[in-house]
Amino acid sequence: MIVRFKSPRPRAREESENYYESINTNTRQRLGRLSDEAEVELSIIVPAYNEEERLPVLLNDVLAYVEQRRKKEEFTYELLIVDDGSHDKTAKVALAFAQKHNIQELKFVRHIINRGKGGAVTQGVLSALGRYVMFCDADGATRFSDIDALLAGMDCARPVVAIGSRNNQALGDTVVERSHVRAFLQWAFHTYVTILGVRGVRDTQCGFKVFTRHAARMIFPYMHVERFIFDIEVLLLARYQRIEVIEVPVNWHEVAGSKMSIVRDSIQMALDLLAVRLNYMLGNWKVDKKA
Repeated sequence: MIVRFKSPRPRAREESENYYESINTNTRQRLGRLSDEAEVELSIIVPAYNEEERLPVLLNDVLAYVEQRRKKEEFTYELLIVDDGSHDKTAKVALAFAQKHNIQELKFVRHIINRGKGGAVTQGVLSALGRYVMFCDADGATRFSDIDALLAGMDCARPVVAIGSRNNQALGDTVVERSHVRAFLQWAFHTYVTILGVRGVRDTQCGFKVFTRHAARMIFPYMHVERFIFDIEVLLLARYQRIEVIEVPVNWHEVAGSKMSIVRDSIQMALDLLAVRLNYMLGNWKVDKKA
């Protein structure tokens, strides 16, 4: 019954969702495809739903990182803001920021109907043109410059996934600030995830993950989950295909304004996770290992 009623059924893209807006032109441009050859060094995917207040913090963090990196080397990137059906001024804020700072690399994508965080991330990754593809939360909770620590252990010639971790502070001089309630729920969820067979990863839910293009191509075309539990399916697909996963400590602080309901969404995530695990165990969902 859980498999039947809780299994996600992603919708197809609307035609308008194949295009993006930017400050470079008055007309929308067609998005790239993950199956294409890479055109830039790094694709940054940011899922955004009613983020007019929190998004500028992240954008300033990304801008500072890009400016510092370009002082050291030639660096190309694209920044995909995937607006997942927002009702506020997220679009206006993002495009105004790009205009003010002349960020020609910012691409703004609008979803007609809300998919969920996982769906927004997946659609963004499927349109990425970077040698490395990463996604991060719109709230700027993770210090963006920590991406260098993740990239340091990656080889773009191989399928590799690097994930930020809020549980590995013993491995480095990182700082994590979270409430006791959030800390307890994260421990409980990690225990549940381990029981269901996702082992070896201390923090599955940190919204700061980087993929080589090869790894992204092996994972995201097969994604089903579009809500908060999507990170687990990403890691399951990596595990099934023997993709290397490295966990790196990052600096993180809790930011007000989360769209999650601690009680309701925790229950929903538990049911969704069970459905995901059962679908793969029963063979309802399969991976083309030749891809």
